Amino acid sequence: MIKKILTTVLLVMVCNFILWQNILQLKNGRFWLVLVLSLLFYLAFSVLPERFSVRDLKYMTLRMKVLYGGCELLTAFGYGFMIELVFYVILLIVGNLPWRLLLANALVFLVLFLLLEMQGIFRLLLLSKQIKVGKKLMVMFFWWIPIFNIYIIRKVTRIARIECEVESHIAQMDAARAENQVCQTKYPILMVHGVFFRDWQYFNYWGRIPKELIKNGANVYYGKQESALAVKESAKELSAQIEQILEETGAPKLNIIAHSKGGLDSRYAISMYGMHEKVASLTTINTPHYGCKWADILLGKLPLSVVKKVAKTYNKMFKKLGDAHPDFIGAVEDLTEERALVFNQEVMDMPGVLYQSVMSKMNSPKSAGFPLSLTYRIINMLQKVENDGLVPITSAKWGEYLGDVVVSGRRGISHGDMIDLFRENIAGFEVRNFYVDLIKDLKSKGY
Repeated sequence: MIKKILTTVLLVMVCNFILWQNILQLKNGRFWLVLVLSLLFYLAFSVLPERFSVRDLKYMTLRMKVLYGGCELLTAFGYGFMIELVFYVILLIVGNLPWRLLLANALVFLVLFLLLEMQGIFRLLLLSKQIKVGKKLMVMFFWWIPIFNIYIIRKVTRIARIECEVESHIAQMDAARAENQVCQTKYPILMVHGVFFRDWQYFNYWGRIPKELIKNGANVYYGKQESALAVKESAKELSAQIEQILEETGAPKLNIIAHSKGGLDSRYAISMYGMHEKVASLTTINTPHYGCKWADILLGKLPLSVVKKVAKTYNKMFKKLGDAHPDFIGAVEDLTEERALVFNQEVMDMPGVLYQSVMSKMNSPKSAGFPLSLTYRIINMLQKVENDGLVPITSAKWGEYLGDVVVSGRRGISHGDMIDLFRENIAGFEVRNFYVDLIKDLKSKGY
């Protein structure tokens, strides 16, 4: 903090060079020496502000260093501007300097400090992945409004600084566990996506998670089943993918990590298509093993014509994205509580396969945007049970239950947060480390 204060004070002094030159009556050699040193300091701070920080930059990527530098620029701008205001108030009260000198000095200071602010803003807008589009637009259009700009810039600077902290912490942990390859399990990892998404084209369903697992030694593959099919059809595609992976790797079995409906697809493949001999473990994430009440409502309360129209639109769109025969209604029907009851009677757990599950919960409707905020309320109203916006906690427990994923405050962890859908850093929950720990545990169990 002392270093930051001293740096900011020195920066303010440098930007008040006209005033100091007049007060100290610098001439000839001394004038040019001080001017050159002042310019060098200003340029050094402007280009490499992170170097003036007390923070260890060792584990930051170039993007993070530049972003962190943007935070330093904006912090210096904010505090420096306040110091300058106090300084000018004192000058006006006790000083007798010419107003032309004070005005010229103020204009030079303002230009130099606004250049720092603009550079800091550009760094945050271009490099931060955690600042939402809405906040970026607010900064772009309202950065010039006094008072409000301090509020919004302070807010986005905090977000960007936390982003740098989280990413450098992850990098530091990766460096510490690099030699151990903590995610190098005995069997390959198959990650199976849920309904209404695809996991291998255009957009990675699992966010930043696979890259982190691979970095720590995991051998990762994807389910590649279509986005929306009845469970038995998805399970058929999944079984073919399992066969292909084992043939490609030469491994006798694999471990499945499945999210949402992907857990039901996996259970069906294991029990009904003979994959029990080729799957060592199944870990389900927020899977509705006992169904979802909202699915019953969607199919039971809405007019059939509306359901069919939604299904037709969905199927048409995902055909264009590559699905051969998407089936919206078939997928949703298999998520109802009625179907879940029949499913659990027919699809029995197989000996020799480790079944385990985990579940998260939202703490309020504000934990997620629409439609999860709405379905969270519906589940609360109908069942009065904690949920992730789609699945009640009571529906997700299967096999060995590994516990609830929770955080304090109103944020909570939604259905989408568990797969890093929005690539968002959530206070109290680092999703990449969560999956690293999950795979580490499989490795320790001999899988």
